[in-house]
Amino acid sequence: MAIIDVSEPLLQVNNLYTQFDTPKGVARAVDGVSFSLERGKTLGIVGESGSGKSVLSRTIIDILAKDGSVLYDGEIIFEGQNLRNLTEKEMREIRGREIAMVFQDPMSSLNPVKKIGKQITEVLTKRMGMSSRLAKIRAAELVSSVGMPDAEQQLGRYPMHLSGGMRQRVAIAIAIACEPKLLIADEPTTALDVTIQAQILDLLKEQQKKHDMSVILITHNLGIVSGYTDDVAVMYAGKIVEKCSTDELISNPIMPYTEALMNSAPSLADAPHTRLQAIPGLPPNLLNLPTGCSFNSRCSYKDEKCGNDVPELRALKNSEHSFACWYPLDHSAAIGAIK
Repeated sequence: MAIIDVSEPLLQVNNLYTQFDTPKGVARAVDGVSFSLERGKTLGIVGESGSGKSVLSRTIIDILAKDGSVLYDGEIIFEGQNLRNLTEKEMREIRGREIAMVFQDPMSSLNPVKKIGKQITEVLTKRMGMSSRLAKIRAAELVSSVGMPDAEQQLGRYPMHLSGGMRQRVAIAIAIACEPKLLIADEPTTALDVTIQAQILDLLKEQQKKHDMSVILITHNLGIVSGYTDDVAVMYAGKIVEKCSTDELISNPIMPYTEALMNSAPSLADAPHTRLQAIPGLPPNLLNLPTGCSFNSRCSYKDEKCGNDVPELRALKNSEHSFACWYPLDHSAAIGAIK
C-alpha cells in the first residue's frame, strides 16, 4: 500500500488539456489549466457558460466519451497518483468512492424509475460492501443528515415526487454516501430559488466539515463563491485567467473579465429595477479562438498588444495572486508581476 503524504495537496492538476475532435475542427475546451487543492479546503471555479468549467470537472473524474473524440494531455494527481494513467476499472474504484460529484440537474443524475431508497442502498452495497439491512439503515441516516424530514417515508418515493431542492439533497446524500475525500459540485444551485440555494450551499459546507472533504464548487456566480470558498480560479475560453484566495479576489480583482463578472451580478445596494450590466459580446468560438487574449473583443481596456499576444498566467511579486492580462486593473500589478 502506497504511503500518502498528507502535507501534499489532495489534488494537483498540471497543464491539463481537454479537446474535442469534431467534424468542424478541434474545440479546445480546457486549455492548459493548472491548480492545486489542499485537504479540507474549497476551491471555487467561476466563469460564464462555455468557459470550460464543467468539462474540467468531467475530465477529473473521467466521464467524457471514450470513442476517441476526446483528446487529453497533462496530469491529474490525486493522492499522489496520476489519474490519467489508470485503467477504467481502476478509475471506477476511485469515482464515487474517493471522488464524488453533484451535478447541476439532479433529474439527470437520479434514476426516475427507481425509488430514492433503492438508489442510495445500491451505492452502499456495491461500493461499501454493506448488507442490504445495514444499507437501508444507513440510507435513512443519510437522507436525514441532508435535512429531509421523515426519512423512512422519503426512501419510498420516486424523484418526480420531490421538489428541485429535495432532489438536490438526495443527490448530495448519494455523493457523500461513501465519504469521499473530494466532492465536486457542478452548478448545484442554478435551477433553485435564492432561499433554497442558500440551504443547499450551507448543507454542502456542513457535510464538508463533518466528513473533512475537499470541495470544488463550480458556478457562474461570484456571489456564491464569496461566502463558501477558500480560493477561486476564474476561467475564460478554457483557461484560468485569475487565481487567488477568495478574499483577495473580492477585494482586489485584477482581470478585467473578473470585474465584468462582478458588475454583471445584481447588488442589494442597487435601486429597484436597476438594469444589470451585461458583458458585451459573446464568448469566443472554441473551434476558432482569436489571436492574442481571448477576452480582447469584449474588453474595454484592450490595446493593440491584446489582439496580438497571448498573456501568460503570472503572479504578483510576493503573492499567490495570479492573472493573465497585459493591462490589469491594478496598473502596479503589471510592474510587480513575475512569470
